[in-house]
Amino acid sequence: MSSASVDLYWLPLGAGGHFVRLNGRIYEAIQARRERRRPFDLYHSALEVRTTEARFTIEMAWPIPDADGRTRGVVSSGPVGDRRLGRLRVLRYEVRCWRDGVIPDLSYAVASERLSRDPHQAERIIQLVGSVPALVWGRDELGTGDMWNSNSLTSWVLAASGLPVEPIRPPANGRAPGWTAGIVAARDPRYRRRAAVRHNTPRPPMVATNPSVEATRKTRS
Repeated sequence: MSSASVDLYWLPLGAGGHFVRLNGRIYEAIQARRERRRPFDLYHSALEVRTTEARFTIEMAWPIPDADGRTRGVVSSGPVGDRRLGRLRVLRYEVRCWRDGVIPDLSYAVASERLSRDPHQAERIIQLVGSVPALVWGRDELGTGDMWNSNSLTSWVLAASGLPVEPIRPPANGRAPGWTAGIVAARDPRYRRRAAVRHNTPRPPMVATNPSVEATRKTRS
């Protein structure tokens, strides 16, 4: 049997950090009031992809801890809040496709789902990650009514790779802001062309982390 797999994890927004969790609750309370509904739990998504060669973790992270993105498998980045201020590292996010990497706060995940065991599907996802649109985090530049964020990366790469995303839902009583924005971007002709070019380009070798990374991950799990 193939050892390849594509696994989706749902983590509570702000797991392990009080500041992000508090701001998420305030944001959701405001949105719920505007939409005349009850507040939902907010979730952040991340992917773990195993090819026949290695295991990769895929997610979007902000703030950027330091300038040494190669050690975290950073393949692209984008602005946070305002494109003009995105030249500052403190106002940029990074997209990681991290070989043997760690998903921060994975121990807080409340649900996971295996989406595929197809090795070609897994490889295609790895090839696509670096071509995700560098849209502004927290803004709705596509006019979808949904902001661009870490969930957008997940839904974009899944949809662009050809996996069905419509049946995917966050945990019960939960919401995943940004999910719709990623799907819309994946179906936009401009970004589909970028994804096609990326898929036909040989994948550059990922930078392997030092041996202590895997040991750290096993200790946390």
